[in-house]
Amino acid sequence: MFEEASEVFDNMFKSSFPLTFIVFIPAVLILVSPLPAEAAHEFTVYRMQQYDLQGQPYGTRNAILNTEARTVEAEVLSRRCVIMRLVDFSYDKYQKALRQSAGAVVIILPQNMSSMPQDIVQQFMELEPEMLSTETIVPVYFAMEDDELLSIYTQTLTSSSSQGALSAAEVLLHTATANGFQMVTSGAQSKAMSDWAITSLEGRLTGVGGEDLPTIVVVAHYDSFGVAPWLSYGADSNGSGVSMLLELARLFSKLYTYKRTHAGYNLLFFVSGGGKFNYQGTKRWLEDNLDHTDSSLLQDNVAFVLCLDTLGNGDALHLHVSKPPKEGTPQYALLKELETVAASQYPGMKFSMVHKKINLADDMLAWEHERFGIRRLPAFTLSHLPSHRLAQRSSIMDVRPHVDIEKLSRNTKVVAEALARVIYNLTEKGASGDLHIFTEQMQVQEEHLSAMVDWLSAQPRAAQLVDKDSSVVSTLEYHVGRYLKDVKKHYIKADKRDPEFVFYDQLKQTMNAYRVKPAIFDLLLAVCIAAYLGAMYFAIQNFGMLYSIARRVTQPKVKAH
Repeated sequence: MFEEASEVFDNMFKSSFPLTFIVFIPAVLILVSPLPAEAAHEFTVYRMQQYDLQGQPYGTRNAILNTEARTVEAEVLSRRCVIMRLVDFSYDKYQKALRQSAGAVVIILPQNMSSMPQDIVQQFMELEPEMLSTETIVPVYFAMEDDELLSIYTQTLTSSSSQGALSAAEVLLHTATANGFQMVTSGAQSKAMSDWAITSLEGRLTGVGGEDLPTIVVVAHYDSFGVAPWLSYGADSNGSGVSMLLELARLFSKLYTYKRTHAGYNLLFFVSGGGKFNYQGTKRWLEDNLDHTDSSLLQDNVAFVLCLDTLGNGDALHLHVSKPPKEGTPQYALLKELETVAASQYPGMKFSMVHKKINLADDMLAWEHERFGIRRLPAFTLSHLPSHRLAQRSSIMDVRPHVDIEKLSRNTKVVAEALARVIYNLTEKGASGDLHIFTEQMQVQEEHLSAMVDWLSAQPRAAQLVDKDSSVVSTLEYHVGRYLKDVKKHYIKADKRDPEFVFYDQLKQTMNAYRVKPAIFDLLLAVCIAAYLGAMYFAIQNFGMLYSIARRVTQPKVKAH
């Protein structure tokens, strides 16, 4: 009987592979531990900046990712995707990943960045320019934290941290049995966006009293900037500046509606694009108005150019100038009126003038007024920041809570009152510093400022994301057209032979984290399966002998009588 059973199994092995497969598949499944149901997690990632400016490349040069996840605590990071949370992020850890030729870096950000401790926020803002200062071959991504992504990070951290304290054999066993995550992006390699247009808007209020009237230009750039374009909301820089410009346009459009308050100044409002890329929109606008046209308000008598930049917070206002204004000039009059209004109406607010010469050797201009200063137009920038180097101007941390509407309203009123005193020459007419011009129906409206800041900071406005047909441009055009006349749109494109700027795509992608076993696990599993099949084959071939041995071992002994 046993010989017949052995022969049946032997024939099954030799001639019926499907049946053999069916018989042994349960054994294989037993060897492979069942994986959790959530074998993959899909989430959105935002790539670090990639652009060229004046021929110099900046940011990450790569957009493709397909590699296993590790945390920075792992000893070997080469060709691995290094994931780290913002709360644990440091420039040293970031550089460690780059030095070890990591396959990619993914930085996990909290859902509510405004709730982060201020020291962590400040530290990261200061590191953003360092991350962008040179080109990086390694793709760098940012992701918003969720429960699944946090679980992936925790498991990867546990795996990466434990290996340093284990022996070689334990490391091998741990590597073979632990679960890992393969990080894969769905997008293609990034490429330059050809014929990308930067849009700027212009509107004016024409003065009365003759054709050769002096012109006051009010400027604010609307685009935002940060280490990742899709996360750059620019609430204070420069959502606050654009909001103030539109509120000033609303107030002075009312004054210019009535004959008795229609002043002898032309007011020109310019909402510029490409401000964060060395003020490219302003540069081309000046070239078009000064070099390529015979009729422009900029070619006439320009009293001064007032640029508005980052005005939504702080207890101080700083007037940044490249050349201190001379006494008796309109720009000197505005300086004095700002001092007077601030001191008399808001004693707790500090006002100062900051003098900094234009350094043409720098790759980037400090403030927007320097674009006008290069063309010998009297200009300055008003900001609550004492220096152009402060990190708030170019950070993904510049979100809506960073704008204090009460302080933005206060700053708007100071600027409006000072401008009105210059335009109507109220100081020479004996008006005191505590005279309030904009009151009752003509006062600055906080709800208008708040609504505009809310809208601007609700969407990323990086120059690479705002094309000529975007909702940002169309909505700004609508608001400018409500208050101003002769509204025009200006488009600029980079020169094809020697481009001033080049933008790249693939800035937002979908990433998948697949739960996988390490490659060594496949080898271990193959060895186990081979050993199992070999043992089974040996058992079947020698079934009779094995059965005899088992019978002798298990058969009860018969006592001799």
